[in-house]
Amino acid sequence: MGPKFHKTSFASHEHAPAPNSNPFSALDTFDTGHGSAQLYRLSTLEDAGDDLDRLPVSIRILLEGLLRNHDGRSVTEEDVRNLASYDPKNPADEDIPFQPSRVLLQDFTGVPAVVGLAALRSAMKRLGGDPQSTNPEVQVDHYGLPDAVQLNSEIEFRRNKERYKFLRWGQQAFDDLPIRE
Repeated sequence: MGPKFHKTSFASHEHAPAPNSNPFSALDTFDTGHGSAQLYRLSTLEDAGDDLDRLPVSIRILLEGLLRNHDGRSVTEEDVRNLASYDPKNPADEDIPFQPSRVLLQDFTGVPAVVGLAALRSAMKRLGGDPQSTNPEVQVDHYGLPDAVQLNSEIEFRRNKERYKFLRWGQQAFDDLPIRE
């Protein structure tokens, strides 16, 4: 039998689903020494009849991401149900909405990311699509509001607080290292 997978995943407040978008009752709140926090329990899917122990860990991680990002539009109940019933011997021919909150690369120069984007464009061209449609996305939480840029910037700084603190430290610690916003 494979390794046991912890059937909970922590969620940040920025990634919480839209109000009333918790159809599987997977979102749970608990108290910590510093206030309350939220997590998504995959076990709620088992309560609905899905046997998650049969799924590879990688699929369970993707499933947690679907629960965390469920909004009824870009990630639907059907997406969650389809992945929860994943059968490696008979995989479905359906896309899995994938919305990682962070991508870690071994090489921080950005070269692997650009190579990956170039490979995606080549694949898009081979498949007859428009390669120019493959571009990195800038996450947008607010739009159509006069202060949307400000609100999105605040969320970006909250999501990446540690990174920005480190960059600010570097700017103060080293001469000739300006950090622009």
